[in-house]
Amino acid sequence: MSPFRMSRTSRTRRSALALALCAATVATLQGVASPTAGATPAASTSSSSSSTSKVGHIEDSTARAFAESLSEGSWRTQVRTAALASDQIDLRALTGRTATRAGSALEPAIATADRRIAEAKGLAADTGSLLRLRLAAPSMRAELASGTAPLVAAATTDDSAETITAYDSRGRAHTLDARRTPDRPVYVVDIDVSRAMAAGLKTLNKELTARGLATPAKQLSTSASASSPTSSSPTRSAAAGFWTTRIDSVQLSNDEEPWVSGDAEVFSIVSGFGFDGKVRVDTVDMPYLDNDGTTYYPNQILVNWSSYKYNLADVVMMEDDGDTNYQALAKALADALLTITDLGTYIPLVNAILDAIPASWWTNDPDYVDSWYTLANTSTGRLNGARANGWLTVTPYFVTQS
Repeated sequence: MSPFRMSRTSRTRRSALALALCAATVATLQGVASPTAGATPAASTSSSSSSTSKVGHIEDSTARAFAESLSEGSWRTQVRTAALASDQIDLRALTGRTATRAGSALEPAIATADRRIAEAKGLAADTGSLLRLRLAAPSMRAELASGTAPLVAAATTDDSAETITAYDSRGRAHTLDARRTPDRPVYVVDIDVSRAMAAGLKTLNKELTARGLATPAKQLSTSASASSPTSSSPTRSAAAGFWTTRIDSVQLSNDEEPWVSGDAEVFSIVSGFGFDGKVRVDTVDMPYLDNDGTTYYPNQILVNWSSYKYNLADVVMMEDDGDTNYQALAKALADALLTITDLGTYIPLVNAILDAIPASWWTNDPDYVDSWYTLANTSTGRLNGARANGWLTVTPYFVTQS
């Protein structure tokens, strides 16, 4: 594909154009219609909008504004150099002190966008920079290096999307096939989902604890016998420690994500009954599960049985593409699970967890990956998920106190 070339202008006209585009760029990120020719008005962010539409709007507005800023040649070169040198670029850092005039003009609006995303996701105000820029696919590197003018798109959170909207340096929208990676290079404005999910799980655990769904685990000295994982009641042991279920290997079948999406960010919700008779929820971060069809060998603890009254627990695996509001998720889980009473025998909780997630989230985030019903503390070997979208191999594992 031939590079898109800008017309020759005088130094004065280039400077004037760059300043005008910087003003238009900041206006776009602030939700004001840009005067740039061919630009498409940004979507509304009314108070009735869902968390998904808020995050998507912020990313899309940022993508369009960033595309417009690339009209300035030295800034375009600086971005290209950074994109070829790194798989993911911190947008706040990129538009910082070392940026050209067109880039530095974006920095205040990028900082505002970061704060708005954290708020929409229910994250702490001190979460820090979240917005990232990356080249959509390694196959685009050669065209980008040769000088082909890139498009800029926002990372979609809709796995069923058929098209992707990308913007050029004049603010014009281009419709791309979501399932076919384009030849022309495309920068993707995304958030650091790994960082956001780590902060989100901290928020989720804090909220669940406050609502009584994640009380502290039993002390190591009162855990089950080291000789057998079958005891459902804790007993004192000469070898202090606790029994767990460990993931030896795991594979997911199909994440069905468009090319514009980044690596999957997966976490699991483990649930059972605590010793207080209430439903207990624990979260497990699984950041290594990037790609479908790949077997991973994490040797990761999935269930700490010293936290549960019965020898059974349920696992629901979810994926966060970027839009999850963790405070809202904690509230939804608490509202549903606190109504379930321990009747003296184990009650599977997968359906209650899935029913608690708002219906609107099923079309975007968090995506339901798979679930495992009534995982026992003696479970071993390969366990296929109920949705047949993944499998785990597990073994009982005793953790000793050092």
